[in-house]
Amino acid sequence: MNLKKKVLITVALLASALLPGLVVYTRANAVPAERVIHITAKRFDFSPDSITLKKGEPVVFELSSADREHGFNLRAFGIRTNVSPGKVTRVRLTPDKTGKFTFSCDVFCGDGHEEMTGTVVVTE
Repeated sequence: MNLKKKVLITVALLASALLPGLVVYTRANAVPAERVIHITAKRFDFSPDSITLKKGEPVVFELSSADREHGFNLRAFGIRTNVSPGKVTRVRLTPDKTGKFTFSCDVFCGDGHEEMTGTVVVTE
């Protein structure tokens, strides 16, 4: 057997021995994919107005407005942004605590504005 064949056989044996371990390591240490949640704001509500998340699960809120300028404020996680018509605003969150948290519109949008709220529930 010549040297070239010996090298190829050695490389093939090493690859077959190491590859399964590499695949397991990669899966165990992979960053979870972000879950995308679409939220539409309009006078005087959010849709959906109740969102359930898992602690440690990365999410992206894609916020849009159906009618006018609104705000999105999720104080418990330090999230605050404007939501403008014709534009999608993306906000990332990886919840680090469990519980029930209120989000609200903080840009006055008329009578009924104070009722424009929703809930994020974070479970284990």
